[in-house]
Amino acid sequence: MSFIGFSRNEILETLHMLETENLDIRTVTLGIDLHDCAHPDLAALKRNIANKIRRCAGRLVEVAQGIEKRYGIPIINKRISVTPIADIAGALEPEALAEVAQTLDRVAAELQVDFLGGFSALVQKGATAGERALIRAIPQALASTERVCASVNVGSTRAGINMDAVRDMGQVIKEAAQLTADRGGIACAKLVVFCNAPDDNPFMAGAFHGTGEPECAVNVGVSGPGVVLNALRRHPEADLGEVAEIIKKTAFKITRMGELVGRLAAAQLGVAFGIVDLSLAPTTAVGDSVAEILEAMGLERCGAHGSTAALALMNDAVKKGGLMASSYVGGLSGAFIPVSEDSGMIRAAEAGALTLNKLEAMTCVCSVGLDMIAIPGDTPAETIAAIIADEAAIGMVNNKTTAVRVIPVPGKGVGDSVDFGGLLGRAPIMAVNPFSARRFVERGGRIPAPLRSLTN
Repeated sequence: MSFIGFSRNEILETLHMLETENLDIRTVTLGIDLHDCAHPDLAALKRNIANKIRRCAGRLVEVAQGIEKRYGIPIINKRISVTPIADIAGALEPEALAEVAQTLDRVAAELQVDFLGGFSALVQKGATAGERALIRAIPQALASTERVCASVNVGSTRAGINMDAVRDMGQVIKEAAQLTADRGGIACAKLVVFCNAPDDNPFMAGAFHGTGEPECAVNVGVSGPGVVLNALRRHPEADLGEVAEIIKKTAFKITRMGELVGRLAAAQLGVAFGIVDLSLAPTTAVGDSVAEILEAMGLERCGAHGSTAALALMNDAVKKGGLMASSYVGGLSGAFIPVSEDSGMIRAAEAGALTLNKLEAMTCVCSVGLDMIAIPGDTPAETIAAIIADEAAIGMVNNKTTAVRVIPVPGKGVGDSVDFGGLLGRAPIMAVNPFSARRFVERGGRIPAPLRSLTN
C-alpha cells in the first residue's frame, strides 16, 4: 500500500499536523468474533477464547508499530474488541464470568494491547439469564482486571429503554466504585452504559465486535482536536459558516490518513478493513482539547451559553468532512466531551462554567454522552440510574448513540478531584441534583420506543 491518491501538498500538510498539532491515530482496534469459542465447560471456553485471540491478534502490536515507524504516524493505542461475552457464555454464573474476564485480561497483557473491550451485554428490550449474570459480574470483573472494558446497551430507538437494566446499572456502578475505592473508583472508568450502541466502535470503554461484523476486522479511531483548533486560530475573523467549512476540510484530511492506516493494518494482518471512526477525542495535552475549539469560536469558557450550538456546528462539520473523504466512516464519529480527558473541560468545570446540566444539554449534539465525569461518592444508585435514563432518552428520541461513564468517587465530594493518570486524566468532582428519583427508577419496566421507531 502506498500513498496513492494523496497529493504532495496533502502529504506535507499531514506531516505538519503530526509534528506540531497533536494529530494521531488514537486507536487501531482489531475486532474478533468469538461465537465459535462457545463451550459449556468453563475451562474449555477460556482456552478457546484465549487461543482465538492469540491466533487473530498475535501480530497486532507488531504491525501497528511497523506502520508507525515506516510512515511516522503515531498510533497511541492498540486494542482488541470481541463478541459481547454474554452472547457466548450465557450458561455461566457471575463468578465464572469474572474468570472469563481475567482470561481476557491475561491474553491482552500477553499480546501487549492497551485495552480489550467486549465484556458486554445488549439488553435494550430485555435480558436473558446469561446477560443478567454478566451484569452482576461486572464489578468483580473490572476490579480484578486492568485492561478489560465493559459495556451494557440499555436502550435503542427501535426497542425503547429497559428500565430494569437501567436500575441494575446504577447498583453495578456503585459496587464497581467501592471495589476499587483505593484507586479512586477506577473500575467505573472502564464501564459505559449505552443507548443505540454501534457494532463497530473502536473506542473504549464501549468497543465490542457486533453481530453482522466479519470474522475479524480492523477499525481505526482518528483524533485531531489540535488540528481543528489550529485551523480555527488561523482564521479568527471567520463567520460561523466559514468556521464550518474550515472544520469540514480539516476533518476530510484527517479521515484520509485514518483510512490509509486502517487499510495498511488490515492488509498486513490479512483481515477485513472495517471503518474509520472520526471522533475528535481529546487528551489532557495542551492544545488537544475539544473545549478549546468551542472557545476558539468565541466562547469565553466552554459551558457558557452558546456551547451547545458551537458543539453542534463542529460535530456536523466533522461528520460531513469525514463522509466526503471515505465511504467507510462508522463507529461514533463526531466529537467526544470527556471531562477528565480534556484539559479545557477540566478548567471549565473547575471554574463553574461547565455543570452536569449543561453537559447533558451538549450531549444532544455530540458523539456520545456524559463521559468520564466524577461525581460524589455518596451519590445514590438510583440517582446514577436516573442519569443513565435521561441520557438514554436523549439517544432514543433523537436516534443517536448516547452513553454514560460516570465515576462516583468513594470518599470524595464536590470541591475535591481525582487523578486517574494517563489518557484517563483527572477530574473535579461535579455536583448532582440532590432531589431523589428513587420511586421513578424503582418502577422498572420498559419505556416504550418512540413513534419514529416505526420506519418500515
